[in-house]
Amino acid sequence: MTGVVALYMFGAVFLVLLAGYPVAFSLAGTALAFALAGQWLGGFDFAFLEALPNRLYGIMTNETLVAVPLFVFMGVMLERSRIAESLLETMASLFGRLRGGLGFSVTLVGMLLAASTGIVGATVVTMGLLSLPTMLKRGYDPRVATGTICASGTLGQIIPPSIVLVLLGDVLSAAYQQAQLEQGLFSPKTVSVGDLFAGALLPGVLLVFLYLAYLVLVATLRPAAMPMPAEDAPPPASGLAALHALLAPLLLILAVLGSILGGLATPTEAASVGAVGAMLLAASRGQLKASVLREVVRSTLRVSSMVFLILIGASVFSLVFRGFGGDVLIEELLLQLPGGVFGAMLVVMLVMFLLGFVLDFIEITFVVVPIVGPILLAMGLDPVWLGVMIAINLQTSFLTPPFGFALFYLRGVAPKEVSTADIYRGVIPFIVIQLIALGLLALWPSLATWLPEQIYAG
Repeated sequence: MTGVVALYMFGAVFLVLLAGYPVAFSLAGTALAFALAGQWLGGFDFAFLEALPNRLYGIMTNETLVAVPLFVFMGVMLERSRIAESLLETMASLFGRLRGGLGFSVTLVGMLLAASTGIVGATVVTMGLLSLPTMLKRGYDPRVATGTICASGTLGQIIPPSIVLVLLGDVLSAAYQQAQLEQGLFSPKTVSVGDLFAGALLPGVLLVFLYLAYLVLVATLRPAAMPMPAEDAPPPASGLAALHALLAPLLLILAVLGSILGGLATPTEAASVGAVGAMLLAASRGQLKASVLREVVRSTLRVSSMVFLILIGASVFSLVFRGFGGDVLIEELLLQLPGGVFGAMLVVMLVMFLLGFVLDFIEITFVVVPIVGPILLAMGLDPVWLGVMIAINLQTSFLTPPFGFALFYLRGVAPKEVSTADIYRGVIPFIVIQLIALGLLALWPSLATWLPEQIYAG
C-alpha cells in the first residue's frame, strides 16, 4: 500500500507545479507533507530523512557539479560577446549563393553554439532574434524557418559540453554503482561525464547531418519554401574572413572538448578553461566591460542557484519516495512488463518524453533518473548508451507541441506575422528526424559506445 502512496505523491507534485509553485519548493514541500502525514498514520519512518544531511554534503562537495556554473558562465559570456551574430553572418555569406543556404547556416551555427555554450534556451532565443527576420525577409516558408531554428537551437541538449550531459553523467554514475552493488559487485565499474560526452558526440553529429539532409530535400522538392538569394546579394565571404569568424569559437571548442576527450582535464577543469576562454574572446571583441561582467555573473548565479536548489528539493523527494517503497514498486512494475528489457526501456522513454512536456530536463534528471536508472542498468543496459538515449529523448520532448520549451522560447521572440501554428507544424519533420535518430541508436548502440571505448580503452 505504501508504494501506491509514493505514486500519489508523484501526482501531487504535478498538481502543485500546475498551480504555479517553483519546482524546488514543490518537490521538497510535497515530499515533506507526505512524510509528516505518513509518520502520523504510521506508514513512514522518519529515519529515511536522516540521510538528508549526508546527501546535501555530497552535493556541496561534488567536484563534477562545479562544472555547471562554469559552463553556464561560459555560455552566457559567449552570448554577450556576440559570437552567434558573427557566426551567422559568416555562415550565411559562405552559403549565400546556394538555395536554402541560410537554413544550412542556421543549422551549422546551432551546432557550433551547442558545442560552445550548451545552453538551449539562450541559443533558441538568440537564433530567433538574429536569423528568423532575415529568413522571412528572403522569402523562406515560416514553417521551414521556425522548425530549423527550434531544432538547431536544441542541439545544446546532446552535443557536448552540454549541461544536460553533465547532470546526467553525475546521476548515472551513482545509479550505475548502485545497480552493481545490488548485483553483488563490490568493485563496481564507473561511468564519468567524459564518457557521456564522448558517447554523445557521434549521435549529435548524426542529428546535424539528418537536419541538413532534410533541408536539402526541402530545397529540392519545394524550392519555393527556400528561395535562391537575390541577384544583388553580397558575394560569399572569403576564406580569410570565414577563418577569422570561426577560429576563436573552434579553438574554444577544441580546448574544452579536446581536453576532456583527450584525458588532459576533468569536465570541471575544462569548464574553467572554457570560462576563461570565453572572457578572453569577449575581451578581444571589446565586450568585457564591468556592466557586461556584472550581468553575466548575476545570470550565472540565478541559473546555478536554480539548478542546485532543484537538486536539493529532488533529494528530499527521492528519500521520501524510497521511504514509501516507491522504488520497489517501480522496479516490480518494470520487471513485470512484457518484452523484458525492451519493454521496460520503451515505457521509461515514453514516460520521460511525456514528462518533458511539463518538467524541465533538470527535474527529470534529478527525480526520475535516480529511480529508474538503477533498475534499467541492473538489467544489463550500457550506462553511456542509456544516458545518450535519455538526452535525445528529452531533446525531442523540447520540440514537441503543444508544450515543448523550445517552441515557447521562439514564440516569445518571433514576429507577429509568424503564427503559433506555423511553429508547431514547422517542428514536426524535425521531431520525426529525432525519432529516427533514437531508432538508429536503439538498433546500433555502438553509435554511442564506440567512441568512449576507443578513447578510454587504455
